[in-house]
Amino acid sequence: MSGSVIFDPLVPEVLLWAIAALVLVTLGYATWRGLTGWWLRALAMATLLLGVANPSLQTEDRDLLTDIVIAVVDESASQRISDRAAQTEAALEDLRGEVDRLGNTELRVARVGDSEGDEGTLLMAALAETMAEVPRARIAGIVLISDGQVHDIERSPELPAPVHTLLTGHSNDWDRRLVLHNAPAFGILGEPVTLSLSVEDQGDVPAGEGGTVALEIAIDGGAPQSFDVPVGRVMDFPITLPHGGMNVLQFTVPAAEGELTDRNNSAVVQINGVRDRLRVLLVSGAPHPGERTWRNLLKSDSSVDLVHFTILRPPEKQDGVPVNELSLIAFPTRELFLEKIDEFDLIIFDRYQRRGILPAIYLDNVRQYVENGGAVLIAAGPDYATAASIYRSPLGDVLPGAPTSRVIEEGFTPEVTELGHRHPVTEGLEAHSPLQRLPGNEEGPPWGRWLRLIDVTPTSGEVLMTGAEDRSLLILDRVGEGRVALLASDQAWLWSRGYEGGGPQLELLRRLAHWMMKEPELEEEALTVTADGQTMTVTRRTLGETASDVEITAPDGTVTTLTLDPDGPGRFIADWTAPEIGLYHLSEGDKEAVIALGPSAPREFEQTIATGDILQGLVDARRGGILAVEDGAPDLRRVRPGRPAAGRGWIGVTPREAYLTADITVRPFVPAWLFLVAAALLAVAAWLVEGRRRRKAA
Repeated sequence: MSGSVIFDPLVPEVLLWAIAALVLVTLGYATWRGLTGWWLRALAMATLLLGVANPSLQTEDRDLLTDIVIAVVDESASQRISDRAAQTEAALEDLRGEVDRLGNTELRVARVGDSEGDEGTLLMAALAETMAEVPRARIAGIVLISDGQVHDIERSPELPAPVHTLLTGHSNDWDRRLVLHNAPAFGILGEPVTLSLSVEDQGDVPAGEGGTVALEIAIDGGAPQSFDVPVGRVMDFPITLPHGGMNVLQFTVPAAEGELTDRNNSAVVQINGVRDRLRVLLVSGAPHPGERTWRNLLKSDSSVDLVHFTILRPPEKQDGVPVNELSLIAFPTRELFLEKIDEFDLIIFDRYQRRGILPAIYLDNVRQYVENGGAVLIAAGPDYATAASIYRSPLGDVLPGAPTSRVIEEGFTPEVTELGHRHPVTEGLEAHSPLQRLPGNEEGPPWGRWLRLIDVTPTSGEVLMTGAEDRSLLILDRVGEGRVALLASDQAWLWSRGYEGGGPQLELLRRLAHWMMKEPELEEEALTVTADGQTMTVTRRTLGETASDVEITAPDGTVTTLTLDPDGPGRFIADWTAPEIGLYHLSEGDKEAVIALGPSAPREFEQTIATGDILQGLVDARRGGILAVEDGAPDLRRVRPGRPAAGRGWIGVTPREAYLTADITVRPFVPAWLFLVAAALLAVAAWLVEGRRRRKAA
């Protein structure tokens, strides 16, 4: 209960002030006239005014409210290393007991986990959100239980009470981390890219640590290479990317005995490998309508360096023209097929036949070029079915189709085989073709016919397309480290000319060239993964009918099994949300993939040593304290506002004495009639005093 005197005027306040002014004027006049009873009249008027003002006694029925202590508990990733999680829970339980002992005080707990993305520990955001849910007038104190590694200190709210920090960790903690200073987003294949990194030690580093450590570098989860690097020095490493597309590079230093965590002993960077120029050698055995199509196709891409030779005058041609009168360029066979063959990414033989221009040793060199990782495409014409066929040369050892010496001269519509519908080179090819269809061919492929097919018998590889009489048209094969493709027709140019509606020649040949260049997106047996935030999309491409489950190994070593769902011929897919950022390893059979979610090294593990420096300014501004949990649980005391709120072994809160008014009662302090009687008596007394004075004067 609480009472106070208030005024509740019986008339409007303006009228009350007007009456008061009139009273003052009247009293001034009485004083000037020297009236004897003026002071009694003044008391009478004051009593009357007081009665009109109606003094009342206001009584409040109050319900006292408890003081609130807010505890913000840091449960981010850095708080899960060593024994910090146990320290945190123990400190929270001790604080809960101290609050209960204090009485009339309650504890509100806010827990802060890992932020989305890589923003770090957002302790101030959690504090502001919790404060918004309770009345500020009831907040008696704020306790932060954390390792002090806060990443949003600049967004701290205005605080109405003392702030304290209970610091987890130990004074002898130390840690080693790998720091990636510079990493390009892409690199040119065949040219080294330079990455800068260093190994740093933090905290109370024990004697004997430092010096040099072993640094392991692995690409796409493969076998690592080890190098000795000094601690504390920035080192530059030139890396040559092994393939086009995304290359995942992982740098790791071994965990040292006694360090806090090995989660920051690795750094991951993803570099996209791109080709500077695609070097293509096109050898045309004789002029024909498709030659110009090949040239236009390759020259239309500015990233292709094309070297094109057409054999216009074979050695057996004897027309009597003196050699010094010919305007032809001699075929630089030795330079191309012996000295510079390894500089080409792709060699195309377009209707080429053996005429003695390329000796057998040169063609054998092409075979070795394929086995060592090169790519050869044979666009076969009638020459492939003759005795001078290139198949009957040392190069024939790597070709996937043997000619039967038969040339089928009739129109046919190329068909994609069942296997071809699952192969990335020909999968979905119909969607890239013109819309016109042949009359009567509404159910077949939406493209025009070819008019010639070289009959070949597949000896190896995979048949992706067939032609007349269901004979092989397109065969792909892997030989050693390289790849070979055989197109058993020289009529592909009909599609580019729009014959009978045309067809997707550009898309087919583009895919074919990229498959031969080993572009990852065109691998027929591949496990790939992409990420959007922390949600990864796992794709398994295979020529088989089914795909096994994928095992996903998280950064902490836990393994999750993911079942893939069919998503078209030869494609299986599934989405999975990762619980945390870091490097994930995926495996399905003998196929492996790696992906890095988040930055090269998570922000939570950039600095792992517990420190109060970041929160020191915030705590000092509210006269709080920073105490180490390892020193024991502090006592909780009440302190007056403005006084120091922390000391050795104790922290303080300021009582707020907040209350909730349940009921208000207002009663007149004195009855109104009593003021009227008192004013009348004073007025009569003044009249009597003045009358007696006049009688004496008379």
